[in-house]
Amino acid sequence: MIWPAWPAVRAELQTEVAIGDRIGERRAVAKPVIAFPDRAGPSGAEGIDVVGQSFSIQEWRGSGPSTLHIHYEDDEAWHVLEGSMRFRFADRVIEVPAGSTVFVPAGVAHTYEAADARYLIILTPRLRDLIAELHQSPDPKAHGEIYRKYRSELLE
Repeated sequence: MIWPAWPAVRAELQTEVAIGDRIGERRAVAKPVIAFPDRAGPSGAEGIDVVGQSFSIQEWRGSGPSTLHIHYEDDEAWHVLEGSMRFRFADRVIEVPAGSTVFVPAGVAHTYEAADARYLIILTPRLRDLIAELHQSPDPKAHGEIYRKYRSELLE
């Protein structure tokens, strides 16, 4: 069933939308962001990097940590745009082709490889901050403590 107000809402979004905006400095967006596959952002940059109040969506390439890890309080999701990704869980490994979406709820051990993939990753603010701190840490021995700080844990 389509709500009677839908056409009016759709028209309003079309006039207020930010097409291809790149949001920086972890500012939350105050307007809808729509990334069309055939349009680049205002500076000609491709991709999407949007931070909201409860989650962020970022376009990435490259793999995650090589070891199984768990986020005790945060869900995480990926949508494969190009190539394929390999997800490893405690009980299986699965190859995920372009067009697929993977949702990993809090409490599920996982890791992933994305050598040739371009994908969207959907993160909570806590996971976004965890990853940022891991990237800033030159000492892999400190990563276990960083994971714990963000209610996560390395399992291997």
